[in-house]
Amino acid sequence: MAYTGRFAPTPSGPLHLGSLLAALASFLDARHAKGRWLVRIEDIDPPRCPTGAADTILRQLEAFGLKWDGPVRHQSERHAAYQAALERLAALGLAYPCSCSRKEWREYAIYPGWCRHEPLNPERPLAWRLRSDLGRRPIEWEDRRLGHQRFDPTELGDVVLKRKDDLWAYQLAVVVDDADQGVSDVVRGADLLDNTPWQRQLQDALECPVPRYLHLPLVLGDNGQKLSKQNLAPALPTDEAGIRHTLHHALQRLGQQPPREMAHACVADQLDSAISAWRPERLRHMAANEH
Repeated sequence: MAYTGRFAPTPSGPLHLGSLLAALASFLDARHAKGRWLVRIEDIDPPRCPTGAADTILRQLEAFGLKWDGPVRHQSERHAAYQAALERLAALGLAYPCSCSRKEWREYAIYPGWCRHEPLNPERPLAWRLRSDLGRRPIEWEDRRLGHQRFDPTELGDVVLKRKDDLWAYQLAVVVDDADQGVSDVVRGADLLDNTPWQRQLQDALECPVPRYLHLPLVLGDNGQKLSKQNLAPALPTDEAGIRHTLHHALQRLGQQPPREMAHACVADQLDSAISAWRPERLRHMAANEH
């Protein structure tokens, strides 16, 4: 399969260092392989996506020289594709409507599957869940950084595919779009590692190609928490000197050992050098707790 990578941010705010590392690693991996690199805006949760945030993200990627191929995809325009996938899963007996609230099963580690055969309260708004007790178990794959991975989906529970408010959940949307866009390689943060078993289940059920996975170490802040918009991680700089410095710092954080003299080089020269010198095996030495 020809290499196609992607960066798929949720437009809940501007990019920060953690999201830049994910975008940069994905970009370098694709360009080193002479492959395509796509940008997909995961705007399926409108309450989390303020107006203008997606445009800000695209401007940030451009400022850091991360030029994508083809048009930007917006998941908010993909309802019909997700609905078709859900109907197929339901026909296979792998997805079911669920009336339970989180409060009702809060004493359980995972959702107990009470509605697997029929909704307990069909008069309520219904979510749709994936049955974790059907299909191949355990789920196994080789992560390019972490090596062999093995999960039992029943220990993760029946994940939501469509919410009660009719908004699509991440798991189904990402699988449908990765398959439709021919994504061969997924490079993303290790916080999404335990999402992969559900996605592998969905790929099997929907007969989708299985991409290779590379999960990056997380970037932690001074408080030991993952850098994120929810934790008020600072946005990336917008001035030219700050962008050059941050890009060089990001390459260092990815374990790529950029030459010291490149710290003051323009963005294009830094990226050209980094693409040529890209070594994903160095990510194993990337320190997750540096800040």
